[in-house]
Amino acid sequence: MKQAGAGRGEVRHTRVVVIGAGFAGLGMAAGLTRAGHDDFIVLEKAGDVGGTWRENTYPGCECDVPSALYSYSFEQQAWGGVRASQPEILSYLRRVSVKYGLRDKIEFGVEVERGHWDEVDGRWHLFTTTGREFVAQYLVVGTGALHLPKVPKTPGAASFGGPAFHSARWDHSVDLAGKRVAVIGTGASAIQMVPEIAAVAGSVQLYQRTPPWVLPRREAGRLARTVGRAPLLRRLVRSLTYWNAELLAVGLNRRPALTRPMEWRAKRHLRRQVPDPALRAKLTPDYRIGCKRILRSDNYLPALTRPGTELIVDPIAEITPAGIVTEDGTKRAADVIVYATGFRVAGSLARLPLVGRDGVSLQELWQRDGIRAHLGISVSGLPNAFFLTGPNTGLGHNSVVFMIEAQVSYALRAMNLVDREGANALDVRPEVQAAFHDDLHVRLADGVWSTGGCRSWYVDARGVNHSIWPGFSWQYWLRTRRVDRGGHELLKPPQDSLSGQ
Repeated sequence: MKQAGAGRGEVRHTRVVVIGAGFAGLGMAAGLTRAGHDDFIVLEKAGDVGGTWRENTYPGCECDVPSALYSYSFEQQAWGGVRASQPEILSYLRRVSVKYGLRDKIEFGVEVERGHWDEVDGRWHLFTTTGREFVAQYLVVGTGALHLPKVPKTPGAASFGGPAFHSARWDHSVDLAGKRVAVIGTGASAIQMVPEIAAVAGSVQLYQRTPPWVLPRREAGRLARTVGRAPLLRRLVRSLTYWNAELLAVGLNRRPALTRPMEWRAKRHLRRQVPDPALRAKLTPDYRIGCKRILRSDNYLPALTRPGTELIVDPIAEITPAGIVTEDGTKRAADVIVYATGFRVAGSLARLPLVGRDGVSLQELWQRDGIRAHLGISVSGLPNAFFLTGPNTGLGHNSVVFMIEAQVSYALRAMNLVDREGANALDVRPEVQAAFHDDLHVRLADGVWSTGGCRSWYVDARGVNHSIWPGFSWQYWLRTRRVDRGGHELLKPPQDSLSGQ
């Protein structure tokens, strides 16, 4: 394990630079190690591994994907229940980083500020915020999509007199006991934290723009622990859970009407947990299930029926030093504000300034052509760069870890292709990328995210879905099993060999 300490002007050469040490970055590092590659570096801006599971420490934080699917296939984990908690997941990632010797490859406290592809030496040159330079043949961006908190620009927000923070930047120095706590947002993090907050706070104001569809959590802790102790049974349960989840893709992508039984089940869950018809009406979605992320909880809805908990559906007009004012003129005093407002997902990868061939940056490419990447991994004009959890590789029905592993395997195959061909780099042809992009969005047009009647983080402000893979995850796995030689331009080695660097 290395800590940042080198001075400005140092140049470090390596074959592969991986940015980020969350699920994606560690998965890539483990893939390189397991394939016998030793010449790589992982750059992590924080002081530990974990990514989103290091940064999100709010009360009740857990994964909403079945835990049977939420580990690497090569290092399957025995979780304590059907939903893995944040401390469990962070501990797992730390253990993986130690078991596979990855910590020795990670430089912590190193934030990449910018990078460019040098067409003369055929290498990526990356520069950190402290002025260090890393030179690599291959660049793998594994920073993920859920790392840039989104806080709404509300008039007067800066004037609030008490603590105010995003759920991904939880301030553990703030004691919520007996406090008047305002929670803004009703997405996945709010579903998990509101019951925990309501149990200790003096009162809770929950500001809801759109009610989520909430299904029962389906906890089976004893069974999960039994499965965890039996590796063969664990693999079987993982397989069954995976294929059961894949069934949902039919309704989400092709036949949204097939999800109606899930809506009936969610409404029954709501009726059982919220007896007040007026409150129940506020909590009933008016859009097709799956249009926004489907959530599971057994204690969120009951928390909203507690004395002292108020669900507010009037839009927020402003924030004052004393609290929040809604558009109907009601003023509510608050001691603490928690923003459970999600992340800046669309285009998050483009926030890292990367300049490719002919001096054209990733931002310029995406501004000109729209956010697009072949298989969500490669961008034409950026040779030897691979994006993990890139555009349109998210899922609404299964585990992103499955997608990450497919992307890691694809990147390794691409590197092997370059070696076999005696080349120095490969760059996906623009017409291949364009054909993939056009087909992708034709298929997205029939999905519930386009037709379900809601606004969600899956879709940007212009109504374009840059987040979701429109199909089965096994179809994505098949697409990434090989690198199309004819679909790529193979670039020759530079004239002056950089061997030995």
